[in-house]
Amino acid sequence: MAVYTEVNEVELASFLADYDLGHVLALKGIAEGVENSNYVLHVDAGYFILTLYEKRVDEKDLPFFLGLMEHLAGHGLNCPQPVRNRHGGALGRIAGRPAAIVTFLEGMWHGRPSVRRCAAVGESLGELHRCGASFALYRPNALGPEAWPVLFEQARARAGEVRPGLAAEIAEELSFLEGSWPSNLPRGVIHADLFPDNVLFIGDELSGLIDFYFACTDELAYDVAICLNAWCFEPDGSFNIGKGLAFFSAYESVRELTPGEIEALPVLARGAALRFALTRLVDWLNVPANALVHPKDPLEYFGKLCFHRKIAGPRELGLLR
Repeated sequence: MAVYTEVNEVELASFLADYDLGHVLALKGIAEGVENSNYVLHVDAGYFILTLYEKRVDEKDLPFFLGLMEHLAGHGLNCPQPVRNRHGGALGRIAGRPAAIVTFLEGMWHGRPSVRRCAAVGESLGELHRCGASFALYRPNALGPEAWPVLFEQARARAGEVRPGLAAEIAEELSFLEGSWPSNLPRGVIHADLFPDNVLFIGDELSGLIDFYFACTDELAYDVAICLNAWCFEPDGSFNIGKGLAFFSAYESVRELTPGEIEALPVLARGAALRFALTRLVDWLNVPANALVHPKDPLEYFGKLCFHRKIAGPRELGLLR
């Protein structure tokens, strides 16, 4: 989450005139993230999140995102629910941007997840995949393997500014993944961005999943690989197999991975690491100077990619069966 577009008092009052939320008490920008402009909105009715969708979010995808959150919440997954206005709509416009209000979830995210929290997110990811199976809408993954060469071209000329030789390293990995990417794995709705800052906890109890604006239809095991990369590495770049064991055990308590998914996990993990390395690299090189945003270090994910290149199989990720 971040703030790219400022909202003034007149614009906010006009937007909220369509809602039964009462008077505005406060509006505070949220600095984290890289995609949309987000605010904590405090009104008579309580606390909410106001999101303005920036240019990287295609407006035609918003019914998928908002509908998915409603669907998952209706099936018992704790995630934000869009607030509908007096006309029954969940989407409006403010400051020249499409915008929506969603419910506020209590809790905090943790930058150094414990084994117990890794298990909690594994179970919740399994629930998301299970509940999402009955969601009717479809959205292709705009940042799947077909997009990675395009992202690379946006950063190729300046990649050496981040690390000498990085462009050649990326080109080699893209070539490997193009020839090795699995097919015919189970598909469905995936979150595609379930990082620690998108999972809220109260103590060690998971209180909610947020930020569904990368959600799409793709291979479920790819979502597992994204989560594994985000949750099971330590700050020094080492992989914590205890966290991997806890994550997989909890996920499979809800949804058991197929033999094909298990075999494909090392390659999926490499692809997931490259995807986030590339998007971070592009953001690192191009973040707007006036944005209230902190770009994330792409080298963290190139380090994770190097780990996945060296492992012999899924057992080294904590998947022992």
